[in-house]
Amino acid sequence: MNELLSPTNDYVFKRLFGESPDLLLHLINDLRYDLPPITSVDILNPNIEPSELNGKCIVLDVLARDADGHCYNVEIQVRKYGSWHKRGLFYLARTLSNQLDAGQDYQHLGASIGLHLLDFDLFDRSDAERQQAVWRFEMRDETQPNVTLGNILQMNLIELNKADRLGLNSSPLATWIKFFKHWQEELIMADVTYEPVNKALNRVKELSADEEARRLAFVRERALRDEISYINEAKREGLKEGLKEGHTEGLKEGLKEGRMETQRETALKLIKMNILTDEQISEASGLSLAEIADLRSV
Repeated sequence: MNELLSPTNDYVFKRLFGESPDLLLHLINDLRYDLPPITSVDILNPNIEPSELNGKCIVLDVLARDADGHCYNVEIQVRKYGSWHKRGLFYLARTLSNQLDAGQDYQHLGASIGLHLLDFDLFDRSDAERQQAVWRFEMRDETQPNVTLGNILQMNLIELNKADRLGLNSSPLATWIKFFKHWQEELIMADVTYEPVNKALNRVKELSADEEARRLAFVRERALRDEISYINEAKREGLKEGLKEGHTEGLKEGLKEGRMETQRETALKLIKMNILTDEQISEASGLSLAEIADLRSV
């Protein structure tokens, strides 16, 4: 058999959990092991559209709803970028607002829960942050965190690399982390006895033996690599243009002025490509989202 496809490829991830409600149910419960388990889940977006593979979207997420009406946004993210947390919060809030139709009572509103598996370290600014890999954010008071507005908005983050380095107690969550980080290592995976993870591994093997699945996983990986290349090239071009302008006011001021001009040019080029989101264009060019919106209206 060819090398196994990676479950951290978001195409593979969505095929894996978007087509298997039972696996998604176990994953949700195991990631939120300290909360009452859900007993059933309906997947709201099991299909993958061709346009979702070309890099215009950042991730292929899985949306689900449990029997109590709570909604889950489950995704894996392999690349860290500056506005990641804003995007995550935006979609979490949108998942909440989309639950109600016009005129419906707010009492029918279920929780909106984000479950994000991150294949990078997000929090690493202090020793305390580097010693924690599992995070949960809710609506709590700043000075009295025991006073809460409930978990109607909740974001759960698992930093996979950090969790693997730190090592978690033997638990289903630890076994899932082992799966996402060591799925190709037969000696490590041979010790796994947790049936949902074994089923997930077998499903990855099935997808890896499917030539069309391998092709689409490659298309997705290539699109993500192209996205990174576009951003890096835009940054390099910005630096080069900035250096060209640094001849009258001194190098520092020249770089600043040169970059400001190139920021607009870079953003306009990326807008014309119609590949990246406004958030990605903002990151590449250094312009604000409001400035990007103004350029789109020109």
